[in-house]
Amino acid sequence: MPALFVTGTDTGIGKTRTCAVIARALGAAGHRVAVIKPIASGAYAMPGDADAGDPRLGWEDIDAAIDASNVALPLSWVNQYRFAEPVAPHLAAGAAGVVLSTALIVEAARAARARVDWLLVEGVGGFRVPLCAGPADGADTAALAHALGYPVLVVVGLRLGCINHALLTAEAIERRGLQLAGWVANAIDPQLARADEVIDTLDRWMPAPCMARLDHAPEPDWARAAAAVQVARLEAACEER
Repeated sequence: MPALFVTGTDTGIGKTRTCAVIARALGAAGHRVAVIKPIASGAYAMPGDADAGDPRLGWEDIDAAIDASNVALPLSWVNQYRFAEPVAPHLAAGAAGVVLSTALIVEAARAARARVDWLLVEGVGGFRVPLCAGPADGADTAALAHALGYPVLVVVGLRLGCINHALLTAEAIERRGLQLAGWVANAIDPQLARADEVIDTLDRWMPAPCMARLDHAPEPDWARAAAAVQVARLEAACEER
């Protein structure tokens, strides 16, 4: 029952899209797959509730996780914490009077993993995003990844500066004794100069293989994107675990 923790070089660089693409690629290969998004912030008002005193909210990341999964899971397993305000999770949790628990997330992931062939756990922001007020509290997304113990996949948002961010992220992952399963090149800046050379540089410097190169796509073409995923390479990396 392979599992991946999907992190990124920053926020807004395509973790959600990458999880959706990989889940669809694994599903097309015959696997039972689920994506979970333990922590989500930044909600939208659901349509039809304009006159409601307490309008219902939705979260795009949670919607995407459910849509990409070919195995239905209870919402309490897909997501444990969700906040309306689009801010860092420890700030959103503090404002709501909530203490984020990595143990609760690990428990939900363990339950979800038992139902599928592959589980993808989408992180929040980058690899070192605080989940508590200070370092003495001992919880950030790196600690969550360590508690889960899954191989880690890094989504590299292709833009100026991404080489440095990718290498620092890989170093942080390996320093914690975690397996870096690979990385994904996600084109978020269609104007990035010498994009092919940037990817070539990452291929030489990253200590794990590239699992997919995802082209810039304002409108999703799931079949085309899923075809870009190196499924056999991903399977082999996680079997080593």
